[in-house]
Amino acid sequence: MVCDRCIMAVKLELTKLNIKASVVELGEVTIDVDLNDEKKLKLKDALNNLGFELLDDSKTKIIEKIKTAIIQLIHHSDNDIKVNYSNFIEDKLKRDYNYLSNLFSEIEGTTIEKYIINQKVEKVKEFLVYNQLSLSEIADKMGYSSVAYLSGQFKKVTGLTPSHFKSIKEKKRKSLDKI
Repeated sequence: MVCDRCIMAVKLELTKLNIKASVVELGEVTIDVDLNDEKKLKLKDALNNLGFELLDDSKTKIIEKIKTAIIQLIHHSDNDIKVNYSNFIEDKLKRDYNYLSNLFSEIEGTTIEKYIINQKVEKVKEFLVYNQLSLSEIADKMGYSSVAYLSGQFKKVTGLTPSHFKSIKEKKRKSLDKI
């Protein structure tokens, strides 16, 4: 789950299935009782119909927690993003960053760093589309040391400069779960 609508959709499915959850937040649902196989299968099907997955594997759960922490920080935080990501992830998950980094690369086929860059670029696209901040303000807000560094990273990921992206005004953004 990557947005508030996702959370609402999951809550609705849980209600339909008469499953009580103590926590429903980005990327995570906590169900206080064990589900029988039939109910678990119904929940899995309902979530799949919404484009979500029911995760039982502990490694996959860790990966989703990493992604959720990154998405929460980059897309849903009002603070400027000037953090050491490895320390942030290590603190959030209470595990050694090297272990988390290796696990992420093994399961996802990409590094945490590339995932963070892709998330940041999507947020920059959002800022560019809404045209509320200058490129310098965006660079500062996203934790880039300079506009040139932001522009270089943006071009490497999208193939376009930020100013060219801003000028074409096409639907070039991706949903967060597709990154």
